[in-house]
Amino acid sequence: MTIDQISVFVENKPGRLTEITEILGEAGIDLRAMSIADTADFGILRIIVSEPVRTLEVLRKADCVVSVTQVLAVAIEDAPGSLSKVLRILSDAGVSVEYLYAFITRTKGNAYVIFRVEDTGRATALFAEHGVKTADTHELYDL
Repeated sequence: MTIDQISVFVENKPGRLTEITEILGEAGIDLRAMSIADTADFGILRIIVSEPVRTLEVLRKADCVVSVTQVLAVAIEDAPGSLSKVLRILSDAGVSVEYLYAFITRTKGNAYVIFRVEDTGRATALFAEHGVKTADTHELYDL
């Protein structure tokens, strides 16, 4: 099962990231996970939020350039080697990972990895075949 990841174009200038997070905070939108990749001129902020549809509305109203990407969220044990085991499943099957980022939860022992892969359907099937738990939207948004 995939989840919605919001991508936000961020100008690479002092205070712009602050402005975006303040917009979300003032709207009562809770960030669950985030990653930012940048170049000299701009960055792409990738976020998992408590309310994706409302987040799009709020950011668009604030003239932010946003898009939605379907990603996989995988629950893994928060222990050394856990990520390698999941990555091995994909690499052995020839599934490329475009990017990933991880976060831990308030529940001790759990971590989540957000995956953007070349073939989401195949990755989902591989995870199910190997007993790797993918998270659904409610599980992540309600953390």
